[in-house]
Amino acid sequence: MTTQAIPETNTPALPTGTQAAVLHGARDLRIEHKPLAHLGPNDLLVEMRSGGICGSDMHYHAEGRNGTNVLGQPTVLGHEGAGVVIAAGAQATITSGTPVVIEPALPCRECATCLSGRYNLCPTGTCFGSPPTDGLFARHVVVPESAAHPLPDTIPAEIGAAIEPLAVAVWAVERAQVHKGHRVLITGAGPIGLLVAQVAAAQGAAEIVVTDVNDDRLAVATKFGATRTINTATTPLDLAGMDRLIECSGNSLALADGIKALAPATRAIVVGQAKPTVDGIPLGFLQRYEIDLVTAFRYANAFPTAIRLAASGVVDLQSIITSTYPLEEAAEALTAPVTDPTNLKVLVTY
Repeated sequence: MTTQAIPETNTPALPTGTQAAVLHGARDLRIEHKPLAHLGPNDLLVEMRSGGICGSDMHYHAEGRNGTNVLGQPTVLGHEGAGVVIAAGAQATITSGTPVVIEPALPCRECATCLSGRYNLCPTGTCFGSPPTDGLFARHVVVPESAAHPLPDTIPAEIGAAIEPLAVAVWAVERAQVHKGHRVLITGAGPIGLLVAQVAAAQGAAEIVVTDVNDDRLAVATKFGATRTINTATTPLDLAGMDRLIECSGNSLALADGIKALAPATRAIVVGQAKPTVDGIPLGFLQRYEIDLVTAFRYANAFPTAIRLAASGVVDLQSIITSTYPLEEAAEALTAPVTDPTNLKVLVTY
């Protein structure tokens, strides 16, 4: 009697846990081992390649809060991330080996707001890296397939995390309704402002004025589509007749001054983190000239456009990345934009 040999398989076992950057309190970030969630039928297990440092991550790390959201329990930070799928649930269509960027919003997708397409405003939605929801600063994460967008070969996963802030810029320009020939004022030359300048240029804006108080950042803006830059710490804002204001600094004075630079029947959009209440906004001016004041919160359906713009080279992602840190040095990464003001987008790499 003969027996048939059972072929050996070399498929590696999937990880059941991972290293992650866990925030326990202000300035208390620890690299710890965390168990991974069970891989559901519509889930993906992603081996991370890059994670971006955002202002909200910096606020959580420095203060234990971001706006009104307060850290109440140890939480993994990070909502900008990209990696490679290493396992997929039985019903997932994205296959193992696919590079992806992760859209961090986790809406219910069932309420009237979500069904209208504005899932970024879901009343019960959560977001990776927004306490208490664990985020993406980990070597591995389990995410729903709906949150993953495949990356083309022209966008390496090692810089793919920068797609998320580009999606913010895409949504900002869409909400601002920038059209060909518009004169656009962008206040704030951080990563978002610089990406907004590139997207506005792609939309055909005829004039793009970028303001900031940092000459190094303003110098970069001239490479990213700005036709003029103004350091408002030393030079008054002497503009009039602008078609669009896109406020990216979070500074209420910049918003107020920018509004006054607009022509009648135009539009101002608040993108930078706004304070709960703000005095000094020229409401009478807005009303007299019927200037629309609108806001933007994250994005909705903006990732495909962001990926297309980056893949085609219309938007330069690589040039806004100024520093990279290994996961073990995530705490240093979270302070890098403050300790070195020339930093733009800082990445954690794995």
